[in-house]
Amino acid sequence: MLKDRYDYPLSTSSPAARDAYVKGVDALLSANVGAEEGFRAAIAADEGFALAHIALARTVQVYGRGAELKAPLARALELKDGATPREQSHIAIFEKILTGKAAEAIAQTREHVKDWPRDAFALAPCTSVFGLIGFSGQKGREEAQLALLEPLADAYGDDWWYRSLLAFAELEVGKFDRARRNIDAAMAQFPRNGHGAHIRAHLYYEVGERRDGYAFLKAWAKDYPRAAHIHCHVNWHLALWAMELGHARDAWDVYRDALHPGAAWGPQINVLTDCASFLFRAELAGEPRQAQLWQDLSQYAATWFPNPGVAFVDLHSSLAHAMAGNGEALARIVDGAKGPAADVVGPMAKAFGAFARQDWDGTIAAITPHLDEHERLGGSRAQRDLVEYALTGAMLRAGRADEAARLVARRRPQNAHDGGFPLQGLGQHAH
Repeated sequence: MLKDRYDYPLSTSSPAARDAYVKGVDALLSANVGAEEGFRAAIAADEGFALAHIALARTVQVYGRGAELKAPLARALELKDGATPREQSHIAIFEKILTGKAAEAIAQTREHVKDWPRDAFALAPCTSVFGLIGFSGQKGREEAQLALLEPLADAYGDDWWYRSLLAFAELEVGKFDRARRNIDAAMAQFPRNGHGAHIRAHLYYEVGERRDGYAFLKAWAKDYPRAAHIHCHVNWHLALWAMELGHARDAWDVYRDALHPGAAWGPQINVLTDCASFLFRAELAGEPRQAQLWQDLSQYAATWFPNPGVAFVDLHSSLAHAMAGNGEALARIVDGAKGPAADVVGPMAKAFGAFARQDWDGTIAAITPHLDEHERLGGSRAQRDLVEYALTGAMLRAGRADEAARLVARRRPQNAHDGGFPLQGLGQHAH
């Protein structure tokens, strides 16, 4: 029987289908182009290959095209009885993911990897900061991701995908030396791994190595296709570092070319969250408010995410609506937050409304009680610095600079001494 790259049998007798499927899996796991094409080629070579259908369904979901997943999901379910036990369990996990049953999918994944620990494609949705655990709204979810991955080290060995995701989990809990060893090993094995380059960028961010991070990512991203899955987000990192290093014109060029709605290619969640984060940090760095860009983004959020429900999305939507003066849309999030982190989302949305009104005391009062639990909102530590910097910016504007300095020294000590945050006023660059 033909096998995949992780040495698991596949229910296809077509070498062409197997090869195309393996290429598709590696493309999706590395955030490179070619995943959808690979899975469609696998189906063309063997229409009865159930795993190719479920992989295609997952891929269009990841690409933000959820309306297209029903047909390949249905076909995978029709074919699953002829698949191996691993493939049947694999398909069952994705059925839950694709139908919005995240908690059940997490539980089934934990069971699945007991028998098939190297089923990377099935494990992947539970990993990373945008995964099922990352968006669970639960306190301690960063530690939970690491706890899921660490026991699998012997099964994966030096596999580039595993070591990349293990590094991300490690750096999110502050294990920077271990993360560096793992991401360096992963990138040495597969230098064009998009997720790997992104994770290395997060490591540079966490340890405060701005110039090195900017130089690395700028060189790496020159050959990263615009159609690749995280092209927008990689450029978010570049735009932030350009602004922090004093290259404001370069930062705005990146924003308009690779982030702004209509220019960026990428899942809608990345476009919204990366744009909102950059525009807000640019203001904290002393750039004038770009009213039209905020209005564009508020409209984008209202179009793609009209109803609250995903905490990380709602955090950034509320920021966009607040800064654009879209009070009605903001109120829907303040008053109608939903999901496991709703009790944090509502106050954060209220805080952004206060910030936009220059109500600094109101901003501080809304954020402070929830500062130590914003991990529940999802996303990376770097992305959630949005909350930390909103609070610090409000403190500075309220004349509470000493309090702001103590906050940064406690929460982001590497920024307290290197000019990474505007501790002496709003004209310096915010980190």
